Order: sequence, then C-alpha cells, then structure tokens
Amino acid sequence: MKLIIVRHGDPDYENDTLTEKGKREAELVSGRLSKLDIKDFYCSPLGRAKMTASYTLDRLGRNAGTYDWLREFDLPPVIDPDTGKKRLAWDQLPAVWTAESGYYDKDEWVNVPLMRAADMEKYVREVNEGIDGIIEKHGYKRNGNYYEAVSPNTDTVVIFCHFGVTCVMLGHILGISPMVLWHGTISLPTSVTTLVTEERREGIAYFRMNGFGDISHLYEAGEPASFSGRFCEMYTNFDERHD
Repeated sequence: MKLIIVRHGDPDYENDTLTEKGKREAELVSGRLSKLDIKDFYCSPLGRAKMTASYTLDRLGRNAGTYDWLREFDLPPVIDPDTGKKRLAWDQLPAVWTAESGYYDKDEWVNVPLMRAADMEKYVREVNEGIDGIIEKHGYKRNGNYYEAVSPNTDTVVIFCHFGVTCVMLGHILGISPMVLWHGTISLPTSVTTLVTEERREGIAYFRMNGFGDISHLYEAGEPASFSGRFCEMYTNFDERHD
C-alpha cells in the first residue's frame, strides 16, 4: 500500500482559499498525480485543501471522501512562557520547546503542561484514530506499533490536507513526536509525501517513508517554491516571516 499526503497549495489563509500562485501549484501537482493509478482520495474540509484537490479530482473525474479530522487544527491558544503572548501550543520558539525533554517523547509530548492546556491529547487521538481507520479500510489494521496485513495490496491512496495534521499522522505511523516534525521539517505547498508498506514477515507490515515534502513537479515547471510555513533563514531577513 502506498499512502500519499499532499499539502494544499500556496494559501490565502484569510479567505481559506488559494492564491493565484497556489492555483498554479495545484494544477502542476494534479498533472503529477493524474499519472498514478489511485484507488481512493481523501480530503480536509477546509477550502484551501478542497480547492487543491479539485484540480486533480476534476482532471480524473473522481471524488474524495472528506473527513473533519483532516482539517488543520484550531485549538485554543495558550500563553507562551517566553513572550507572555497567546499562541498555538505547537508553535513555540526553539529556545522554549527544546528545553522541555518531554516534547521529544513520542508518547509523553501531549502531557507537557502547554499541550495539556490546549487539550492536545484529544485532538491527536482523533487524528490517530482517523488515519488508522483509512489504513484499515485499505487492508492494514493497527496492532501496537505496526500494522497487520489483513488484505495486503499495492493500492495507492491520496490525502489532501495540511502541514500540521500531516506531522501528527506521520508521528503516529512512524513513532515520532509531532513536535519534532513540526519544528524540524517543512512540507511546502503542494509537496508530496509518500509512505509505502513493507511486509518483511507475512502478515506484519510497517510503513517506510520514501519521500517527504517533494516538490519536483514545481521545479520541473520552473515554478518557485512557496515560503508558506517557513520562518526567516536569518533574523536580519526582515522580508521573511519572523513570528
């Protein structure tokens, strides 16, 4: 089984849609995906993800299952201990979150006080159960930290969603704290992340990620990568996002 996760195109967050650049990106990723034999599509209910998916779905004459748990989470903000200002619990400055060892633990990170204040465990449980449900629908049932290959196959499944929820899904599937993924990786708009099952012993499968955040479809077309989701490379780069 191949699980492909696609981030939405360059976003217009205020209107929950795509910028003109995002529309170009969505068209380009649709050309890439349309070459694949895809069993099923799934999508976040948010406008920017649905619009991105529409380019592929319209091209192929297909539909996508929409799940609320694939939305980018909008948990209540918490007080940042470094600045005293409100911010999303997962969006903390490096000097703050790296000082807390619990954030590096794949199980305990949701028990760090800031995460408890945001009720992060409830949200994460919803996402974990949701992605396991999709995977089980396609023949692989979660058993501890691996998946039972109940009906092994080479189906390809595509999910259109968001960077934040992608990291939660990857953390669950691969056994990594999403906090590390949120801050140590970035999947740029319309990037493609691919995981493939390996069944080295009959009936026992594990997903291996053989591509993360790939935007080769943009490079091939000469379309520059969007900066959305990143922060300034140097603090003195004031034309880039700081906070």
